Amino acid sequence: MNKMAMEKEKTGRGMEKANRQTVKRLLRYLKAYRLRFALVLLCILISAMASVCASLFIQTLIDDYIAPLLLESVPDYSGLLRAIGTMAAVYLTGVCATLLYNRLMVTIAQGILKQIRDQMFERMQALPIRYFDTHSHGDVMSHYTNDTDTLRQMLAQSIPQVFSSIVTIITVFLSMLYLSAYLTGIVVLFVILMMQLVKKIAGSSGKFFVRQQAALGDVNGYIEEMIHGQKVVKVFCHEEKAKAQFDVKNDLLCDDASSANAYANVLLPVTYSLGYTLYVLVALVGAFMAIAGTRNLSLAGMSVVTLGMISSFLQLTRSFVNPIGQVSQQFNSIVMALAGASRIFELMDEEPETDEGYVTLVRAKLEDGTWKETGGKDGAWVWKHPHGDGSLTYTQMRGEVRFYDVDFAYEEGKPVLHNITLYAEPGQKVAFVGATGAGKTTITNLINRFYDIADGKVRYDGININKIKKADLRRSLGVVLQDVNLFTGTVMENIRYGRLDATDEECVAAAKLANAHDFIEMLPQGYQTVLSGDGGGLSQGQRQLLSIARAAVADPPVMILDEATSSIDTRTEAIVQRGMDALMEGRTVFVIAHRLSTVKNSDVIMVLDHGRIIERGTHDKLIGEKGTYYQLYTGAFELE
Repeated sequence: MNKMAMEKEKTGRGMEKANRQTVKRLLRYLKAYRLRFALVLLCILISAMASVCASLFIQTLIDDYIAPLLLESVPDYSGLLRAIGTMAAVYLTGVCATLLYNRLMVTIAQGILKQIRDQMFERMQALPIRYFDTHSHGDVMSHYTNDTDTLRQMLAQSIPQVFSSIVTIITVFLSMLYLSAYLTGIVVLFVILMMQLVKKIAGSSGKFFVRQQAALGDVNGYIEEMIHGQKVVKVFCHEEKAKAQFDVKNDLLCDDASSANAYANVLLPVTYSLGYTLYVLVALVGAFMAIAGTRNLSLAGMSVVTLGMISSFLQLTRSFVNPIGQVSQQFNSIVMALAGASRIFELMDEEPETDEGYVTLVRAKLEDGTWKETGGKDGAWVWKHPHGDGSLTYTQMRGEVRFYDVDFAYEEGKPVLHNITLYAEPGQKVAFVGATGAGKTTITNLINRFYDIADGKVRYDGININKIKKADLRRSLGVVLQDVNLFTGTVMENIRYGRLDATDEECVAAAKLANAHDFIEMLPQGYQTVLSGDGGGLSQGQRQLLSIARAAVADPPVMILDEATSSIDTRTEAIVQRGMDALMEGRTVFVIAHRLSTVKNSDVIMVLDHGRIIERGTHDKLIGEKGTYYQLYTGAFELE
């Protein structure tokens, strides 16, 4: 039991330290708005002072204006009207100050959230592929929606409310001392007891709000997966199982949210109820002091208890207790916002994709035996090597890729590739064949440097691949994946995604090369047809053709085709294959395919099994050896 208590205390200290760090980071964002925030604090002070002055003025109003009028046979109300006008002016000043600081805080909050979203998205773009392979898309999206929304609520509402409440409590406390030290002592003792209860309730809700945010991210991730795979769910009648799994996750969220809000929702009613109790208690004690003629001690000295003083003090009592209840209520929003901010900062603190490369890819022309950079689209692709002495060396890109004894594992201790040695000569078409999980796509991921190798070497035109800047390396590679991603925008914009400076004519030429031009022309607005929902209105084959056209417009020296025609029917495949043959002309090409008919004309075919190359050679050579490839090609057994 003691061990559990120690662990709980250790966890609590860890959360408290994390919250302190989160608050410090949030305060840094306020620096850019310090002048506006200072104005907010000034307005809060004015608003609080206006409220206190109005409460204190009640004593003057009753004792100096209303009470004397009751004794006059012909009362003169002019003084009372002036006093009421003065009170109205004080209240109006407080209302204007409150309106101004609330509007300012909304502007500050939105500015900070914009900056946070910008930084979060910028960091997300710099993260390695590994991060997105290990985090659900829905959970990542939850950072931009739920976590950011809780932060908005804290910045725009909770923080100004807490500041306002603290200022009000201080000014009201001093005002109560000015009226009656005895009654103030009663209020303070009562509030101390009330705060012990509030602290216990608020402390219990904090941990559940943290768990609620994590559970919410998990639910969003699952919903995103189910929406993305809804067709698969229906095809395999998985609806009941999907609902059961969702119920488990949703029940967990419901339990955490219910526990958090059960404590949170009871705070305000409890504090208000105790506030009413205190109100009655102060009224009774004040009335007893007035009837008994008790001398009243205050900051102004000794005096008698009057009806006006009791009325002002009762108003101040409400003004003292209500902010405590509001702070208690806002505490839960702050805890939830800090949990969301902590998740946001966790994303921002993720290690970005490192790049220690220094070799870049440029366009250049050979003039008098020397390479001259063109700075445009003209010329050949050339590797630019800077040296320590400031000199530069240029090497024409040929598209030669070599692996030397490469080992790789996505998770430590679980190798995926073993001792891979291969080469692709410039202009060669190299095909990878093997069962799912054999390591075919992993090899292309290593060429792209989506992942870095554990052991061995990969050389590109004789250059260690780690020395090439990742952006330039990937610019030299055109990739057509099995899973096509189209973006909201026109067909032309989706093709131009391959090279943003491509002209309309170049995009059309690329579409013709991929044999996509004919179906694009049949769309309602042709190339200006707007696609949405990942191109949901197109067939899988048409989406794949656009993906091939996108790769074609990039005009890369090396192509990687990862199951590029697996989603296309055999008739369309024949059409696409002619376009792809033209696209592959003069380029080094890596092909991953289940359909062996698409790799038959490859210069080299490599058969992989459990991360090892077990056969390599031309189609005819491998058929002649009558090994695994022969059995696959003749249908003795099929790829899994």
